[in-house]
This record gives sequence, C-alpha cells and structure tokens, in this order.
Amino acid sequence: VQLQASGGGLVQAGGSLRLSCATSGRTFSRYTMGWFRQAPGKEREFVAAIRWTGGSTYYADSVKGRFTISRDNAKYTVYLQMNSLKAEDTAVYYCAQGGRLIMSTMWRASEYDYWGQGTQVTVSS
Repeated sequence: VQLQASGGGLVQAGGSLRLSCATSGRTFSRYTMGWFRQAPGKEREFVAAIRWTGGSTYYADSVKGRFTISRDNAKYTVYLQMNSLKAEDTAVYYCAQGGRLIMSTMWRASEYDYWGQGTQVTVSS
C-alpha cells in the first residue's frame, strides 16, 4: 500500500491550500482516511477523517469550519481543503489509511495502518 501526499506549500495567513493524497495497493473505498499534522517540537495531532462511505466526517476543534475533508473513491484519492489558514496551521501534513473505524476512534493515529510521506504547509503571518 502506498500513499502519496501533495499540495503543500507556502501561503499567507488567511489563504487557502488543497492537499491531495493518492493511494494504491488496496481497495480505497473500504477504508477510513485521515489527515494528521506535526509541527516542529510537537507531537503528531489529528486533523480530519472521513469514513469509507464518504458520508461522515470528523474534525479537530482547531480546524472545524475552516478545513474540509473529502474523497473520490474512483480516483483513490482523499483531499483536505484548507481555508482561512493561520500561522499555527504550519506543520507537516500526513495522510493515513485505516480500517472501518468508528467515529470515536478516528482521531487515534494508532488506528491507521498506512501513512504517506508528508507534505509541508507553511503559513506566514
């Protein structure tokens, strides 16, 4: 299984970026997808997740209302639309693939089996 994240970059505060994560190796539509991030000197933290059906999403409080996770099962790709970016959003963003997770466990990094390599997002203030 491979996950390839892309779309990171440098953006000014208040701007937007769209991250993509293309996957291969197993049937995409069967698995929960998540985004996590890790800032320098900090632990990896949950950002957003979407169930395999695409019907349910889950967000960290810090990004709720600004970020939107979506998926295209035909393209084996998950997206993270990030709007109204803040300096504190600066981090390496990782996509991850898990099993058929329930909502109460989607925030746990340990629930995900495979991880992408990460893409850097830098927000200048």
